[in-house]
Amino acid sequence: MFDLIQQRAMIRPQAIALDSPEISLDYATLVRAVARLAGQLRAQRVSRLGLLMDNHPAWAVVDLASQLAGITLIPIPPFFSPQQIEHTLEDAQIDHLLVDDHDLLKWQGSSTELLSVADLTLALVQINPAGEPMSEVSTITYTSGTTGHPKGVCLTQKNLHRVAAALAGALAVNSDDHHLCLLPLAVLLENVGGLYAPLLSGGRVTIPPLKMCGIQGAAGLDVAQMYQTICQVEPTSLILLPQMLQALVSYLEMGHRVPDSLRFIAVGGAPVSDTLLTRAAALDLPVYEGYGLSECGSVVALNTPQSHSLGSVGKPLPHIQLRFSDEGEIFIRGNLFAGYLNQPEQTQQWYASGDLGYLDQQGFLHLTGRKKNIFITAFGRNVAPEWVERELTIHPAIAQAAVFGEAQPFNVALLVPRGEQSHAEIERAVAWANQRLPDYAQIREWLCVSAPFSISNQQLTATGRLRREAIWQQYQTTIESYYQTAGAVSKEAS
Repeated sequence: MFDLIQQRAMIRPQAIALDSPEISLDYATLVRAVARLAGQLRAQRVSRLGLLMDNHPAWAVVDLASQLAGITLIPIPPFFSPQQIEHTLEDAQIDHLLVDDHDLLKWQGSSTELLSVADLTLALVQINPAGEPMSEVSTITYTSGTTGHPKGVCLTQKNLHRVAAALAGALAVNSDDHHLCLLPLAVLLENVGGLYAPLLSGGRVTIPPLKMCGIQGAAGLDVAQMYQTICQVEPTSLILLPQMLQALVSYLEMGHRVPDSLRFIAVGGAPVSDTLLTRAAALDLPVYEGYGLSECGSVVALNTPQSHSLGSVGKPLPHIQLRFSDEGEIFIRGNLFAGYLNQPEQTQQWYASGDLGYLDQQGFLHLTGRKKNIFITAFGRNVAPEWVERELTIHPAIAQAAVFGEAQPFNVALLVPRGEQSHAEIERAVAWANQRLPDYAQIREWLCVSAPFSISNQQLTATGRLRREAIWQQYQTTIESYYQTAGAVSKEAS
């Protein structure tokens, strides 16, 4: 990765590589900063480096310097809870932690070295004796998952470079492109697609602090702030999670100008409704859905301006092969990870994704749900809850939905209204969705929950997937009461 960026620096040394409101680094300056920091990290005998900081060009310098120095980097997402951070530090056996000024007080009393990186003062904190380097493992990315502790996915430089190069080729990224990072760089999709791919192509990457991107804490989004930053930066590309796209589309539908600099907006991380994509298209937003897994180095399939099919997640990237089980589970071969940290090395040629889907006749991949989430009703019907939830959230009155019905005669939905909605409006929205579903998948009972499913209440992953077990634990009594009431009514009727 560094060698290719260095080649870009030789061709266009004064072209802007990274910038933020505080600093701008051209390619020549970036290469020097990376080489200097790599030497400093080697001198400190860093082996496994944890990185916990806000988005900033310095984040990218640390990332590239770690690769150059042969250090395993463990990015820690800023939305991780204190318990998840502690688990990551212990699980990865991190020997040094690099934090920005905001986090210095958390690590008082430890051995600390202050480093100046891209005009930002960072603290290199030694928290454990230096361990043995991890052979070939460049990055350990922690997935927040749907239950339990996050687990570390071990990736090599080859894994990361292959995906970045494939994205740059599929999207025809060039030196005129300008990407704006709105997601934390600790999110693998932004790291690979938003940082590596543009830099490999000689493009420009703007990395403002997350607050400027409208990100508020673990789950908040200030869409007006996000829109303002997009208009100021005038990027050609963005990466959005579905909830961010929903907010942006609704904001633009209120009459705000659609930014005309954008040529590509990738959206992924969780299912996206066709209606939302259609609304985006009506605004002339160049939105393209994709699909990826950390275990495959991020992106697996992607719609592009040249090859696009609404309702699909695009065609697999050139280095990826797919096959499907009899149940429809997607198995993936090509660019697989080295294994989960502290678990046996990955040796399987085909990775079981846990996702269900199919390829259409044109080669586009369609997702239908998660294998482990499928429940079987009391009438023996298989229901993928994501399918039902997608139909519910297509309606403008419903922002979020979680559907349950395992071994039950009917399905129950927990709903989060979009804005202020009356009981009658939600009732109409559920009836509208039911018309689009077969009888066994329809919603008979529903409840509007008091708080949205979010990262902060541990009911949503970082990429927008529901943590179903956590939701079930909170609402189990309420859900089961619907079935108890139905059973009592049935007995009375008999």
